[in-house]
Amino acid sequence: MAALPKLFVVLILALASLPAASAANAAADDVAVKDLANGLRVIVKPDLRAPVVVSMVWYRIGSVDEQGGVTGVAHVLEHMMFKGTKAVPAGEFSRLIAVAGGRDNAFTSRDYTGYFQTLHKSALPLSFRLEADRMANLVLSPEEFAKELKVVMEERRWRTDDRPQSVMYERLLATALTAHPYRNPVIGWMNDLENLSIDDTRRFYEQWYSPNNAIVVVVGDVVPAEVFALAEQHFGAIPRKALPPRKPQDEPQQLGLKRLTVKVPAEQAQVLMAYRAPRLNKPAEEWEPYALDMLESVLSGNPAARLPQQLVKTDRLAATAGASYEGVGRGPGFFYLSGTPAKGKTAAEMEQGLRREVRRLIEEGVTQEELDRVKAQAIAAQVYQRDSMFFQARQIGWLETIGLSYRDENLFIEKLQQVTAEQVLDVARRYLVDDALTVAYLDPQPLGAAPARTAPPAGVRHGN
Repeated sequence: MAALPKLFVVLILALASLPAASAANAAADDVAVKDLANGLRVIVKPDLRAPVVVSMVWYRIGSVDEQGGVTGVAHVLEHMMFKGTKAVPAGEFSRLIAVAGGRDNAFTSRDYTGYFQTLHKSALPLSFRLEADRMANLVLSPEEFAKELKVVMEERRWRTDDRPQSVMYERLLATALTAHPYRNPVIGWMNDLENLSIDDTRRFYEQWYSPNNAIVVVVGDVVPAEVFALAEQHFGAIPRKALPPRKPQDEPQQLGLKRLTVKVPAEQAQVLMAYRAPRLNKPAEEWEPYALDMLESVLSGNPAARLPQQLVKTDRLAATAGASYEGVGRGPGFFYLSGTPAKGKTAAEMEQGLRREVRRLIEEGVTQEELDRVKAQAIAAQVYQRDSMFFQARQIGWLETIGLSYRDENLFIEKLQQVTAEQVLDVARRYLVDDALTVAYLDPQPLGAAPARTAPPAGVRHGN
């Protein structure tokens, strides 16, 4: 993206600094919330631009809640949720949504599992009826389980095992973390999948799929009171459950630099560096996560940012170079640096180039003009994404399931606007240090003669 015109930067920053009656806060004030007697939370945000609704059911359950030996069970259960109830046989859920002119899918993450439909507002009762049915009445047949487990294993091969970058990322997390379940892949380790039983999956469903562990989010051309009545009609009779206690899962402090080399068939070497960094816990009180977000933008928020500009365009050391910050979730946060060496360059040279740019930032600091530019871009992205009903629904569900609030979204623009150049420098000095670093090299091995694996079979549901 080309640099934003200075006037546009000023306008965006001015919008971001409006008082509490800003458009962002007004949007949040339009949201209506009701907790049913059985513990189900229903959140509704009217958006009257089209006669469409996005309906989502979020469960506060993800791979972070899995026990050893059954990694991947949350994702396998997501697949099985489309395999039928007594009232709605396997395959009928999606067929009924399609007949109504809608589309549906699902996703599993470390922290949550979600199911969604986008459809005409008149079909919302159908969505609620189907979701309530499978919340309480899922049928797990051995035949369907055996078939779907094979699909998930093939998905793992296609999405991870056959992708060098995915293998490197998976192994890096397994090395960087000692105890926390974020060290396990969402899709599960292959050996666990091979030994996963239908009883493991049924137990997980019976433990966690409950109205008091779920949130229903509806965004679209709706009246909140009518949605609440509809939710009461379809979900209200489902009994709450006694949920298993969630024990603290704090990761021990890292005590020094870790390194690993991943040898897999690949065309190019790669480097991935992961620094332990704070996660966002108290959006109104903290500043470091916002400064880390701005540090990411300064380093690689656009093609003219520091890493791509210096390492790719000027030094010609890298084919690609970037940074990213993962700091919102139920587990440890990380700040990443990554790069693919240019032809003739080594992974060690790539690492040194990334380190050099971090040192330069710390020694020279960040200019106010540079910070204003990346703030404008980050804030503009936040504002533009809110045009999407799906994004609005996903933001609400995401924040609520990880222990924050949909209202916290209103703080993000304000808190990003408050970040100073000195704060960006401070988090770089404090957290981009070797004692909190894990470095992974991808050592490319000769490519095999086997053809590249195709996408999973049609109809596969897969999360992110």
